[in-house]
Formats: sequence, C-alpha cells, structure tokens
Amino acid sequence: MVNCFCGNQAVMRTSWTHTNPGRRFWSCAQIVTNCGFFLWFDPPMCARARAIIPGLLTARNALEAH
Repeated sequence: MVNCFCGNQAVMRTSWTHTNPGRRFWSCAQIVTNCGFFLWFDPPMCARARAIIPGLLTARNALEAH
C-alpha cells in the first residue's frame, strides 16, 4: 500500500501518453483536491517499445471506430 501526501491511500493508474504508454504509476486518489503525489510503479520502457506501442494503439483505435 502506498500513501499520498494527503495521507490517504494512493491509486494506481496507467499512462497512455506517447512517451510512457502503458506504464503504471501511483497518484493521489482525490480528483478535486489532488495533493500532487506521483510515483512511477513500472520501470521505464525501452526505446523500441516507446516507438511501437503508440502506433499499435492508434491502429487499434482506428479499427474500433469502424
């Protein structure tokens, strides 16, 4: 269990940015009064994964849109 700066239990989320696709992190569970807590859970991905995953996500989203 990880606690944020608020003292509450942090939640695990998943990043879907182009620089960190699929990488998990801990953050504050509060949406409105977010304390700014942030801690990576996963190690950084290799350069090849960072290059390939966004393209795969784009292709998948295009298929789902049809």
